[in-house]
Amino acid sequence: MSYQVIARRWRPKQFTELVGQDHIIRTLKNAIERQRIAHAYLFVGPRGTGKTSAARLFAKALNCENGPSISPDNDSPICKAIMAGSCMDVIEIDGASNNSVDQVRTLREDCQYAPAQCRFKIYIIDEVHMLTGAAFNALLKTLEEPPAHVKFIFATTESHKVLPTIVSRCQRFEFRPIPETLIIERLEKICTTEGITADPVALQGIARLANGGMRDAQSILDQMISFCGDKIAESDVLDVYGLASQEKVAALAASIARADYGALVTLVEELASEGRDLYRVLLDLQVLFREALLVAIAKKSTTAKIGAALTPEQLLRALESLHAGETTVQRGLSEKVNFEVTLLRAVEASRFRAIDTVIKELAELASELPTESGEKKNKLGTLSLAVRFADPRPAQSAFPPKRKGSTLVTATLLPEAPADTDHAQAFERVDFLGDDIWDGPPIEQMVPGGFQDERSTGHELAAIVAPAREVEKPVKAPDLYPLVDRIPESNRKLLKDLLGGDFREVRRIKKVAKQA
Repeated sequence: MSYQVIARRWRPKQFTELVGQDHIIRTLKNAIERQRIAHAYLFVGPRGTGKTSAARLFAKALNCENGPSISPDNDSPICKAIMAGSCMDVIEIDGASNNSVDQVRTLREDCQYAPAQCRFKIYIIDEVHMLTGAAFNALLKTLEEPPAHVKFIFATTESHKVLPTIVSRCQRFEFRPIPETLIIERLEKICTTEGITADPVALQGIARLANGGMRDAQSILDQMISFCGDKIAESDVLDVYGLASQEKVAALAASIARADYGALVTLVEELASEGRDLYRVLLDLQVLFREALLVAIAKKSTTAKIGAALTPEQLLRALESLHAGETTVQRGLSEKVNFEVTLLRAVEASRFRAIDTVIKELAELASELPTESGEKKNKLGTLSLAVRFADPRPAQSAFPPKRKGSTLVTATLLPEAPADTDHAQAFERVDFLGDDIWDGPPIEQMVPGGFQDERSTGHELAAIVAPAREVEKPVKAPDLYPLVDRIPESNRKLLKDLLGGDFREVRRIKKVAKQA
């Protein structure tokens, strides 16, 4: 007998042997046991994930002698014929070569005839997206109301090309890429049965190459057996398919994290001279950075998983840069140059910091600085001042002299200052949000939540204080209460001098500080 490849010899013969698609197997089993069998199914997913195998298993379960059954007899003649593709009532059609409207019309006429030897006449159309629009339309009526003895199973890798009118008449099943761990377990079982000795790292490399496809993994294993014989080592897989070892990929990731340009260029030169697939190396790098990013997010802090302590923000920027370079590395004229440029850009991207993050960190560090007396700094927070002057401001005031009017001011108050502290040193920042608006909107319209104090006349002041730690709390109504005692005595004097007026109380509205 002629040699049969591993992918065919190890094709699943029972639902329990189909790897990585438990959600689909469970649905099909329940449909058989509860006799809720639909007339049309659409299997969607990447190549090599078991679509055609699941279709044959389903046809076998429906047409077995004692069926429908979720565990048909593998040795019965009908089951053997279905799995071999020679059963008269289970018709497998290649959609790429049978896509004309005339061929679909012939199929529609054949549907009217009863099955010759089985319970159902089942049509399995692979790559159904290759059918023409006219062929799809010719199939619509039969697909919606087929004879009771007819079942359709469609399989495709490109579901977006299937007409919505076809999809709406089918039960859709999504086949997922198979996890590497399950692929490795299956390959180990095959190697044990076939008498092959394979290094675990070599099987991991095969699983990485398969990209979630069991058939691809089995085909690669078949090729490696032809190349190596009974013993498969990691070096054999790396040499045949141009992969980089996990140690080299980890060293490359560490050089990016440490911004070690010399080591980075040296490693790239080594990989290129060894004939490694640089595009595959780029994909492996993305996997490492993604794993590190997930660790950093879980810790809510930095992680040194790839060789240097990086924050989630830095890892994300580096990962975005690596992803952006995929097209240029894969399709560019010089793979090596484009690969180097992509890695160097990833290094630079990992050094960038968002300005708001830097400001936040600096503010946290400044709040912990000790004063001359050895005490820690303790900010009061952002001070928003709604000032109403009945008379022009005094010339000695820090504000520019202006006519009478209303002003909305924000300032960040420093810790308690010495008596001889200058006005400008008492505040980190002073912003004038509104000047000379006596004839404009009243203060209660300028301040969210409402604020009005008729007692604030002449040089008297109503000030609104909001500590930073309370800014994020939701406020449904104005939260007003005296806070005079919160301001140090030395800063009260500076505040009076700065504004050129006096005040009798301090009130707080949280929304003001949040907006400012």
